[in-house]
Amino acid sequence: MAEPAPRRNRALLYKLGAAVLALLVIAGLVARGLDLKGLLEQGLGIIRNAGPLAFFCAMAILPAFGAPILAFSLTAGPAFGEKLGLPTVIGFCLLALLVNMTLSYYLARRALRPVLQKLVTKLGYKLPQVAADDATDLVVLLRVTPGVPFPVQNYLLGLAEVPFRRYLLVSCAIMWTMTVALVLFSDALLHGKGRVALIAVSLLLAISAATHLLRKHYGKKKTE
Repeated sequence: MAEPAPRRNRALLYKLGAAVLALLVIAGLVARGLDLKGLLEQGLGIIRNAGPLAFFCAMAILPAFGAPILAFSLTAGPAFGEKLGLPTVIGFCLLALLVNMTLSYYLARRALRPVLQKLVTKLGYKLPQVAADDATDLVVLLRVTPGVPFPVQNYLLGLAEVPFRRYLLVSCAIMWTMTVALVLFSDALLHGKGRVALIAVSLLLAISAATHLLRKHYGKKKTE
């Protein structure tokens, strides 16, 4: 069921307002002498002490229960890039994403389906259904639409009974590309690697442009 445009606009305004407020609070704290870099190093130190095994296992499991995947993608490189090497960190991130998307799909399609079905019905909605020919379109549209949390995307696609192989292949093509760019960018930003940061930013801009074109294409297709 599509969300009305006024409600979407209000939600966007609330998010923008919250983001501006957060930035103002951070700026105020910095002005009062808050050492953000020191806090960041402390946080990364805690993650490093936990170890890469615990970190990547958490990345594979916790987003299925609501944890933001972005938090893992942005900290993996700075936390373990020097120890493991950036290619290895990227490989583990992609593997964790693969496991998480598989787990989330299984939970939505099988284990949690009765609970989710009751919840959706109680809220006055119907379970999403999609024809086999439209499955790829739905996966792409959800993955490139901003504002839809990653766990919600996975559960919606599982509830819609999108064929698993198509779900995984299309999702990996999109999410893996974004994750590689984010890992490269965060690591380069922390360690002052200007050239790598420039490449990562270029990749992120290319992804942003591609997602904009895809949303425009599927919006026009839906109208037709």
